[in-house]
Amino acid sequence: MIAGFFIERPIFASVISIVLVLCGGVAAVTLPTTQYPDITPPTIEVSTVYPGANAELVRDTIAAPIEQQVSGVENALSLSSQCTNDGRYRLTITFAPGTDLNMAQVLTQVRVTLAMPSLPDLVQREGVAVLKKSPAAMMIVNFTAARDASGRPLYDEIFLSNYATIQIRDELLRVEGVGDIDFIGQRDYSMRVWLNPEKMAAVGLSAGDIRTAVESQNYQITAGSVGQQPAPQGQAFQIPLSAVGRLVTVEEFGNVIVK
Repeated sequence: MIAGFFIERPIFASVISIVLVLCGGVAAVTLPTTQYPDITPPTIEVSTVYPGANAELVRDTIAAPIEQQVSGVENALSLSSQCTNDGRYRLTITFAPGTDLNMAQVLTQVRVTLAMPSLPDLVQREGVAVLKKSPAAMMIVNFTAARDASGRPLYDEIFLSNYATIQIRDELLRVEGVGDIDFIGQRDYSMRVWLNPEKMAAVGLSAGDIRTAVESQNYQITAGSVGQQPAPQGQAFQIPLSAVGRLVTVEEFGNVIVK
């Protein structure tokens, strides 16, 4: 009976439909949606890297001490960790809905600090990051390079990765709501030292010895200055000194004395 009433009066039915659509559009803009509860559980991510370690070593030396301390953090619902063969460790802590994310980050940082003395020295130097970060990806950005007439790209992967790190990463981190940025296939400029096991065995050297030699001779030195206080009476000039610091070229690394 109601359907027949509107079928016989199509103009009246159309006016009611238009009014309902307009009211819905106005309500969608003016409704206080910020008062609705946040149903997505907040998460905190703890991450670090142990260069040269495999997944099993990362699990025993990094994951065990950190998770032993973090497991009792207030309002934490679950822990999910990942250890990879490139030495990376990532722990995602899920908190109860409604938890203050800033306070959760502070409490997690305190627990991680308690575990720091148990971590390897190399991991302590690398640092452990505690960030407010959701495990879900918000956006994926791809970088490509134009090709020349022969079909070869004008810029290689290392250049693109370095450009994204220097020019793009900080800009995206300043966007509201962005917690962190991960690089998929990141390639950094670095100096790689290839070792000859036979020569190392002949002179009684290990990989740790060579690493120690490179670290000790690739060091930024503060040389001080000439004429700084306390100085003799009548000293009129103070000249700062500069010394050779970190190694840069392949030849400089090749001259490192290991034994």
